[in-house]
Amino acid sequence: MNGARDPDGRHGVPGPAGPADAGAQEPAPEAVPAVDSRLIVREEGFRGYVGEFRRKLRSGELGSLPVVVAVIVIWTVFGSLDSAFLSAQNLSDLSQQIVGTGMIAVGIVFVLLLGEIDLSVGSVSGLCAALFAVLNVINGMNQWLALLVAIAGGAAVGLVQGFFFAKVGVPAFVVTLAGNLAWNGLMLQVLGTSGTVNIPSESVVAELYSTIFESPAAAYLTAAVGVGLFLLASLLDARRRRAARVPYRPLAEIVLRTLVLAAIAFAAAYILNRYQGLPLALLIFLVVLVVLDFVLRRTRYGRQIFAVGGNIEGARRAGISVPFVRMSVFTIAGTMAAVGGVFLAGQIQSASQTSGGGNLLMNVIAAAVIGGTSLFGGRGSVWSALLGALVIGSIQSGMNIMGVSNAVQFMITGAVLLAAVVVDSLSRRSQKAAGRA
Repeated sequence: MNGARDPDGRHGVPGPAGPADAGAQEPAPEAVPAVDSRLIVREEGFRGYVGEFRRKLRSGELGSLPVVVAVIVIWTVFGSLDSAFLSAQNLSDLSQQIVGTGMIAVGIVFVLLLGEIDLSVGSVSGLCAALFAVLNVINGMNQWLALLVAIAGGAAVGLVQGFFFAKVGVPAFVVTLAGNLAWNGLMLQVLGTSGTVNIPSESVVAELYSTIFESPAAAYLTAAVGVGLFLLASLLDARRRRAARVPYRPLAEIVLRTLVLAAIAFAAAYILNRYQGLPLALLIFLVVLVVLDFVLRRTRYGRQIFAVGGNIEGARRAGISVPFVRMSVFTIAGTMAAVGGVFLAGQIQSASQTSGGGNLLMNVIAAAVIGGTSLFGGRGSVWSALLGALVIGSIQSGMNIMGVSNAVQFMITGAVLLAAVVVDSLSRRSQKAAGRA
């Protein structure tokens, strides 16, 4: 018996029927609304979360898990080899030492989200440190004005490089590689024949790095404010999503996540207070991360960055100004390179011909990638800079305590970077196989 094709193209539907048959047709059942899998998971309780965790592992959605495991392993190994590594003094020093590298790595995160790279951030950081030192120390300019000029210089450099990339069409790799050479040469020109300019310990740059709030209340209050803001933001986000009738985190999950964050924050405050207190540099770094994380995840501009990095053609068709996003991202990278360079200059209290050189570029790129930002664009977080810098800084601190040579440190850091890229590549392949990339 031959069947006719219905309007949806399906076979097996009887041919035209008479009027009597038409009245005998049963009404179509009501469509069952789709239910988001995340809601089902949360209704199942602990078992649902375990299943969801396994699904994410199979599909390559690893998030920050690899870097958290890496930090635990690194601290366990070095702590077992030398108890001085886990001392309050060493961990407090580590929290200050990662700030300069971490600030520059934040800018690299923005660039990597576009699927691009910036090879000039090391030279830009050295140039801006030299600008501040020469303007303030040599020429007597007001230190705050000199600081603003130095940071504005980094932003201008990033804007110029972004223009050549976004408007002229020169690949970012080539633009920033040329910039790496050009800005390093300009730094040498700014420093002049002396080659080194010492920064006084009472300078604003040195004080931004070295100032420590010795009162125990400062560290605990910072931890409490951070946890409180996280809880408030989570509750507001859940209410907003619930009002929009989209999946949201239940109260129990929000409370659990807040308790975990509180345990980490107050443990860090306790360790810092056991030595000297809360470093101002670390506090500034955390504030920068919170602000830029809000920009990336809660603003239209942040969504545009992810859109351009994930699918540039789709972003164009959606009406996003791709050149503007690209130029602005490289401007942010230049600005953060300047801020990081200023902190690094405050750390050693000088600007010299070696500023921004050595393994700085390798470390900031490694920090961003190791922290979980994808080299392929469209996936990452500014908190990657903190986690990655913590991994790099912990490795260097541990090996310095053990007296390992710089050559071995370079090889180990390179191996860790390669491992992070391999994990990123395998994760992306798994997501493609699962239809999520």
